Amino acid sequence: MSLVNLLVAARSAVSGWRRRERAYGELMALDDRSLADIGIHRSEIPAIVEGFHDVTQRAAAPARMPAAVLAARQSRLATAHRWLPPL
Repeated sequence: MSLVNLLVAARSAVSGWRRRERAYGELMALDDRSLADIGIHRSEIPAIVEGFHDVTQRAAAPARMPAAVLAARQSRLATAHRWLPPL
């Protein structure tokens, strides 16, 4: 059974490599304006194709507040004139 698993893993590895090569070729074929439209730079293509780009983007992005917390804060700011004493 281990020989079958080895063949399946090899097939999966080759399939993934071909998929990445095809994606790399398609992205490199785009001009800079088209790349800018989808929000990437030419220098980011290898990281995107290999799957490392999402990890670096999440690590570099600031933490965002959940929508419910933001909505509560915005509603308090919008109604601030009701609970603040008049000047």
